[in-house]
Amino acid sequence: MSATALPAENRAAGIGWMLATMFWFLTLDATMKYALETYSLVQVTWGRFFFATLSAALFCGRDLPQLLKSAEPQKQGIRTLLLMITTGLFNAGVARVPLATASVIMSMTPIAVTVLSIIVLHEHVGIRRWIGIAVGFTGAMLVVKPWAIGTEGFQAATLFFVLAVTTNAGYQIVTRQVRRDNPLTSLVFTALGGAIVTSLVLPWFWQWPDLKGWALLVGSGVAASLGHLCIIKAYAAAPASVIAPFNYSSMIWAAVFGYVIWNDWPTANVWSGAVLIVAAGLYILFRELKQVR
Repeated sequence: MSATALPAENRAAGIGWMLATMFWFLTLDATMKYALETYSLVQVTWGRFFFATLSAALFCGRDLPQLLKSAEPQKQGIRTLLLMITTGLFNAGVARVPLATASVIMSMTPIAVTVLSIIVLHEHVGIRRWIGIAVGFTGAMLVVKPWAIGTEGFQAATLFFVLAVTTNAGYQIVTRQVRRDNPLTSLVFTALGGAIVTSLVLPWFWQWPDLKGWALLVGSGVAASLGHLCIIKAYAAAPASVIAPFNYSSMIWAAVFGYVIWNDWPTANVWSGAVLIVAAGLYILFRELKQVR
């Protein structure tokens, strides 16, 4: 048997693909937030998964029947469920708070993955990475402002993102465990599973969209698939250590979309929290790379 040659590493291309990933994912978030002004949470979530399924099927082409076969069907099912919950929680929150605020809190996901790795995978974490986790947590608290509960300064919807960060981290942990599957298999499973489940309850929440509404629903699904396709390309072109820091470019897009569409500009506490979260995330990444070496 001849070995399959690995694709040549191209770090510049990998960074480019990751930047494109963040653009498409924030396009997805902005599209869903805009659609939620008119349509229900269930219908918008359905549109994201249903049209992502159609897009994923087009990407897979003739290989689709083969790609529907998974070596880890149970774990793919868990991934799908966690992504559905994450999407639902995110949509519930982003309908009520600025996009930049949502993006900053969701950027806690890599830090939450580290914490869950300790709990679920029993990975060892030294004191320095614990300090990084504490700094990132402090940044998140600056954005959520739990001390302001009961006042106008507290937005209860930010708690949806705190829960979404947890389920999203779980989703990424399980994703580590399905590496035997083709990445497109994972893409199809999550999209199709979400489409099936949301379709079951959709009749009770359906509102017939106008042309603009259809464009938003279709656009969210296409943006989701393009985002996942770009991230597959990114990790195929360059090491995770090179491209992971560019995840934080999502905050730039969130600020731009939020200002252009809703005239929302991040407040000082959101910017401060973002700085701490990014610094903590990059420090934890640095420590993990040092441990590997």
